[in-house]
Amino acid sequence: MAAHAAVPAGRRKSQKSDPHSSAIAFPIFAVIGAVYGFWAAFNLRDGGPVTGGQVAVGFISGGAMIVLSVGLYLVKDRLPRELRAAAFGVLVGGSLGFLYSLTGASILRSVGLGAAFGAATAAAKFYVYYTHED
Repeated sequence: MAAHAAVPAGRRKSQKSDPHSSAIAFPIFAVIGAVYGFWAAFNLRDGGPVTGGQVAVGFISGGAMIVLSVGLYLVKDRLPRELRAAAFGVLVGGSLGFLYSLTGASILRSVGLGAAFGAATAAAKFYVYYTHED
């Protein structure tokens, strides 16, 4: 005889309804931007002395990472799962490709590395969204 599984008594609380999720998220974006900026500056440094140009690239790339991350965080709930996963893939792939290009690697290797990490991120995020959304 066929029977169906019991339905859970309560629904999981989503992050959309949590008023404290943005209070936690924005300082995390500042830390991510600072780490990204330091990483970019150190990739340019290459063991030599610290110059103003390296510091400027670090501040600009870290600020850009903060702006892009916060922008994606603010619009992610309005995007369909496919576009949301692709947006995260583009952010990760583009940022890692840029960091790799600062090491002096060829443009083809930088694009290939960024595309590989971007595709892997997009696939992983799509899987998570597809299996965990209501």
